[in-house]
Amino acid sequence: MFYHHKLFFLMILMLGSLISISSNSWMGMWMGLEINLLSFIPLIQEKNNSFSSESSLKYFLSQALASTILLFSMIFLSKNFLILKNIENLMILIFNSSLLMKMGMAPFHFWFPEVIEGLNWINSLILLTWQKITPMVLVMYNFNFQYFFFIIIIFSMLVSSFMGINQISFRKILAYSSINHMAWMISAMFFSETIWFYYLLTYFILTINIWIMFKMFNIFYFNQMISYLKNNLLMKLMFSFNFLSLGGLPPFIGFFPKWLTIQYMINNNWMLMSFLMIMLTLMTLFYYMRLIFNILILNSNNLNYLLTFKSKNFLIWNFNLLILMSLILYNLLFNYI
Repeated sequence: MFYHHKLFFLMILMLGSLISISSNSWMGMWMGLEINLLSFIPLIQEKNNSFSSESSLKYFLSQALASTILLFSMIFLSKNFLILKNIENLMILIFNSSLLMKMGMAPFHFWFPEVIEGLNWINSLILLTWQKITPMVLVMYNFNFQYFFFIIIIFSMLVSSFMGINQISFRKILAYSSINHMAWMISAMFFSETIWFYYLLTYFILTINIWIMFKMFNIFYFNQMISYLKNNLLMKLMFSFNFLSLGGLPPFIGFFPKWLTIQYMINNNWMLMSFLMIMLTLMTLFYYMRLIFNILILNSNNLNYLLTFKSKNFLIWNFNLLILMSLILYNLLFNYI
């Protein structure tokens, strides 16, 4: 059921993000983040659903903590406190850490998988996509301390690689995948905002593509997928191809921004960093491959009550075909521009 107040709060959420990104003062940036936070809480809330209430409380507490730390660092970065020696560098580190907590990057990711587990697919999509933009842009505005971000990138890669292995919930798998992709986006920021934008856009397209299929089939857990798609080999292949693309396997579009990032890292002699990132990303590809093998091989004897329509399947097929062929289109586009 559609509620008109949800659309109102969604518009306020987008407005808060735009206020933060376009602000020219610390307080304007903080105010936009608070508007974004307070408008997302009503979107999470659902009637007769205790899981959404729990998720909204966890999200509010974690984001309020990050906002408090952010405001604390902003106060100390003001002119009145800069007379203290060596406090500026420490406050910038705390400032960036609070933004990373709002983003959900490791080791500040403690709230992210727990919150997303209680959300429906529409709210999960907002948390996985739009809610990442504002903190990431603000980190880009204060992009100092290279070694600090090296540690954050490695932490995020390790957490997303090992914590996602034993998950059966697709929302948690997408959450840990998001942490992995954010680490790649942070590394892309070191070289070019354009590469970061390409990566963000590609990640959004892939996430929306997978979200459409999960939403349409109402799939939340792995056993549901095996049960619902047991007689539909073509849809199993589409799920498999999208997960391979999300993992960054070369024939698919998910490889394109990783390709650009790795190329720039090697050109700037970041050999060790690129090697570590590639090897740890292979761990995420490992549990994607394990899911794919189980989807294609396992079968379910449970009755399937899901009704599918040819028009919906036709829409999914066309959208998936366009996304899966887009690496070829990207190559043709950039060769002739």
